[in-house]
Amino acid sequence: MHCLMEWFDRYVAVGNEPFLQTFKDTFLNTTFPALQNIQAALIKAGLGRQVKVTVPLNADVYQTDSGLPSGGDFRSDIHGLMISIIKFLSENNAPLTINIYPFLSLYDDPHFPVDYAFFNGTSAPVVDGSISYTNVFEANFDTLISALEKNGFSSLPVIVGEVGWPTDGDRNANVDYARRFNQALVDRISQGQGTPKRKTPPDIYLFALADEDAKSVRPGNFERHWGIFYYDGAIKYQLNMGNGKPLVPAKGVRYLARQWCVMSPEASVSDPNLPNSVAYACSYADCTSLGYGSSCGTLDARSNASYAFNMYYQTVDQRNGACSFSNLSTITKIDPSQNTCRFEIMMDLGKHETPRRHSFAGRKENPAAMMAFMSALILIICGAY
Repeated sequence: MHCLMEWFDRYVAVGNEPFLQTFKDTFLNTTFPALQNIQAALIKAGLGRQVKVTVPLNADVYQTDSGLPSGGDFRSDIHGLMISIIKFLSENNAPLTINIYPFLSLYDDPHFPVDYAFFNGTSAPVVDGSISYTNVFEANFDTLISALEKNGFSSLPVIVGEVGWPTDGDRNANVDYARRFNQALVDRISQGQGTPKRKTPPDIYLFALADEDAKSVRPGNFERHWGIFYYDGAIKYQLNMGNGKPLVPAKGVRYLARQWCVMSPEASVSDPNLPNSVAYACSYADCTSLGYGSSCGTLDARSNASYAFNMYYQTVDQRNGACSFSNLSTITKIDPSQNTCRFEIMMDLGKHETPRRHSFAGRKENPAAMMAFMSALILIICGAY
């Protein structure tokens, strides 16, 4: 717990990836002043030395015209702003926080060499002078270090605020790839392995603990599937967090009745009400696992509709009347899950104990499940050190 609390006590993150090119100029004029205001507030509260401000940035704030890490520099459209922020961080002994996602290299470029996205690949390295890069993480991180060096901030500390791999929502987002990437990342940390330009590994925070079923999917359906755990605290895949420490699943989780809402056997896939019914269900529930290359992407039309109906039914906690889609649906006690496609059952929060202290917005939580989640988070952050 000490290591976890240390993160909360040491840093305040101001915004998140405010200079994404997709945001255009929305936060260009507000991020730096916000950073300054938070720092001033910390100083006024007597915490200026103990707690440092930082702003998590996406790796698209820097680039390289040469295609090599040594050519790294900050984007021309925000170069002046970035230097001002970095100078401010340096003057206040605060770190720069960067989010790096090798998965996006595969997602954005179908011709990107798959092995280069991982740490244990066998692809031909990228040779940059005397340095050979065998993976995109190191190349990406060192591009940032080159940009800092080029602008006179070679010693500025850097934190990797987010790095991970999703398990669904795209053909390259799956459990095997996620395990491969995250285990190799944890192994590097436990072995004290940095990058060619920074031999000591930075603080690294694995993204993410659990899936977020309401997260925006504008970047892609994978956005809701970064978790190492499923929504209920079940482990998607095991990781050795160092010294033989495994992930710990949530215990004591209770579920609603073992029943699912599926398409009625009497209903026809040619029913004119079916498209609107499926669209309605997916407008209120997460259907991203149905996409091409996803865990439920191979379902036939009937099972596809059943998945949508059930996700809605479970999202509203199996509410009476919720499995009613123009007489197209029915409730079944037979699990309709197929191969990699899981038909979920929602947790029964009403059966959980109410925490005596520190309740979350009045919501009833399961203490055992929460403790297991916190233990897993501590292992992720601290276990490899």
